[in-house]
Amino acid sequence: MAIDTNIGERKLTILKAIIRNYLETGEPVGSRTLSKYTDLNLSSATIRNEMADLEDLGYIFQPHTSAGRIPSDKGYRLYVDMLMEEKEQELSELKNIMLEKTDKVDKVLKQAARVLAVNTNYATMVSAPVNSRNTLKFIQLSQVDEEQIVAVIVMGGNVIKNKIINIGDTLSNENLLKLNMLLNTTLNGMSIEEINLGMIAMLKEQAGPHSQVIDDVLDAVAEIIHVDEDMEIYTSGATNIFKYPELSDRQSAQEIIHAFEEKQQLAELVTETLASEENRGIQVYIGDETPVKTMRDCSVVTATYELGEGMKGTIGIIGPKRMDYEHVMKTLKTLQNELDAIYHKESKE
Repeated sequence: MAIDTNIGERKLTILKAIIRNYLETGEPVGSRTLSKYTDLNLSSATIRNEMADLEDLGYIFQPHTSAGRIPSDKGYRLYVDMLMEEKEQELSELKNIMLEKTDKVDKVLKQAARVLAVNTNYATMVSAPVNSRNTLKFIQLSQVDEEQIVAVIVMGGNVIKNKIINIGDTLSNENLLKLNMLLNTTLNGMSIEEINLGMIAMLKEQAGPHSQVIDDVLDAVAEIIHVDEDMEIYTSGATNIFKYPELSDRQSAQEIIHAFEEKQQLAELVTETLASEENRGIQVYIGDETPVKTMRDCSVVTATYELGEGMKGTIGIIGPKRMDYEHVMKTLKTLQNELDAIYHKESKE
């Protein structure tokens, strides 16, 4: 979208201040009101001159004699275009940061699984971090073609997901902007639990003929908020199982190795670990206590690690019931601390 850069930075800043003040109060905005904005640092006379220019350019107008100014449709349009451009830039920067960090985190977690396996002589797993805070940060709807839009959904923890949505009728740029503003104004910072039926009904009513789009976006959000079934899980040392006679009989060993290969049962273990708010420290599942049925002859020790902003993952060690619990728990605690230290070091760089 093209922003009129000929206006100048100062006029744009004043226009933003006028619109924000008007949105808050519903009252025409005068130069004296604007001069109190601490981030403007401009005199009333300077603001008056700039407001006069903005009025000549058609971005604001004076509804009554001797009253302040209010935004025109042209002013609103410029404001919305600036907002969307800022958000697109923010999303682009966020994606780059996440890609860089994801690459680093992947390497760290793969290495962590290997080190754990060597250090303990048991089978190990480390899940990639997923969003556990379950809050919405930003939604952006963009046109793909006449029949599809893409919803870019940013969750707490800066998790970015894309969802293609089929639409019956083509949406104009104007309607897309309105839906973007409606969704973000209402849902920013909300968790899935806070999005109730009354709120959905209100959103759909305000969306008018495009209420189905609201339904589809909320379905996409609900999908994304829940832990993915295909979450990334790094494993190592599965063959260590054969070192323990009680686990090395053909049936038990095959079941455990299969669980490590296809990973769905490990994902269930991660989901179970992350679902409980009490699971801040180390959890020990012995025999039938484990959520993974094929590991009923094992002990499973898990720990939750956190990489900031609600991003959490699970570290797990699987071995015989006679495992060296003290050594395992000490090793897990050390790894938790190291992951925490690596994240905070990267955050400061």
